Amino acid sequence: MIRVGAVNIDTSHPMGFGEVMEKDQRARYVGVYNDSFRDDGEVEGFIRRFGLEKRCTSLEELADLCDIGFLHGCDWDDHLRCAAPFLERGKPVFIDKPLVGNLKDLKKVEALAAQGKVILGASSARYAYEVQQFLAIPEEERGKTVQVFGTAGVDEFNYGVHIAECIGGILGPGAETVRYMGRGQAGEKYAESYFVSYAGGQSAIFNTFTGTWQPFVLTIMTTKTTYHFKIDSNRLYAALVEQICNFMEGKPHILAPVAELTESIRVMLAATASRAQGGKAVALRDLTEDGPCYDGRAFWEGYGAASGPMYAIG
Repeated sequence: MIRVGAVNIDTSHPMGFGEVMEKDQRARYVGVYNDSFRDDGEVEGFIRRFGLEKRCTSLEELADLCDIGFLHGCDWDDHLRCAAPFLERGKPVFIDKPLVGNLKDLKKVEALAAQGKVILGASSARYAYEVQQFLAIPEEERGKTVQVFGTAGVDEFNYGVHIAECIGGILGPGAETVRYMGRGQAGEKYAESYFVSYAGGQSAIFNTFTGTWQPFVLTIMTTKTTYHFKIDSNRLYAALVEQICNFMEGKPHILAPVAELTESIRVMLAATASRAQGGKAVALRDLTEDGPCYDGRAFWEGYGAASGPMYAIG
């Protein structure tokens, strides 16, 4: 049984992941460390719900207790601090999406990976069963992928990164430039579109939506036909947890290497930089540390203020 340590139960993901693990019996949460906005009652509720062994008083204590850390905090600017004790002990860490939100932290993640540290992540949409099924079709049957169109909705980055990662999972690495295409708006709700060009000639268009949850919908045009499907959000956590368990058990898996995870974040950073420049194409290689980024602490503050109890004792 894989022993999992939970760090900061900010979102619904710890509950969703825990339910999947409870059903599959390949892994389980054994401990939790929380220094985020969930109060003691919610932490105790989480402990009781999944029968955890203990609430740890430090990240180091949790890292000693488990085989792998799951970072669920929604302040992505705090992810590297939380990951450090696990990585220092040679243990893998899964960082829930978004991995990080700025170029400086991206470079730190890549440097850690270059040192042999194991960082897994980040979006469940990248590993969706529907994506796996598409990729399992032999290329001679489905044709070479030419363009992918994808949608996601709730907010620009915390949720929008799902579709960037999903497209990265389909096309693989090689994104070169991103161009902001424009916005459609109704009242305070709006959708924005971005065009991504790839080194191999492929392209992608992704839409984010702010103000309303939207499903993950993919249209994939190949040299032979067009595939169109909506991802079943009820199966996303299972698809991700399955791959993490495969990795931990030494079995074949499809978890993306760090370079592909960070490329998806670079796509999002280039997207916001292009928007700031009125739609000029921005090359991923030209991103700078003083360019536009996504503020994890600000998102954490807003999310915490708006979030009701999720784990309180019933």
